[in-house]
Amino acid sequence: MPEEKEAQKAKKLSEKEFEKKVIELAEKGLTAEKIGEELKKEGVHSREYTKKISQILGKKYINPDVKNVGEKLAKIEKHYEKNMQDKRAMRDRDRIFAQLRNLKKYQKKG
Repeated sequence: MPEEKEAQKAKKLSEKEFEKKVIELAEKGLTAEKIGEELKKEGVHSREYTKKISQILGKKYINPDVKNVGEKLAKIEKHYEKNMQDKRAMRDRDRIFAQLRNLKKYQKKG
């Protein structure tokens, strides 16, 4: 066990290697949160680098927050199409659509 911890501490990537690793994991379909978890398992901590994972992904990929909310909206819309009498789903669909719209508006300003 102590040997594994020493091996993890010794594993220090350069900034470029860190960015490549993040992009590689993003291409597998992982979100920023899951990429962070995966890197921690490998012994690489994102706080040791200047750029955040979401900043790296922001250049080439859609913002993870927008992606997650978009997927949630798609699930609720699919449910609502089957269950038109579900008033709660109708309300959630409208609420999440507004959340997605605000996120996209915020991203354009930033």
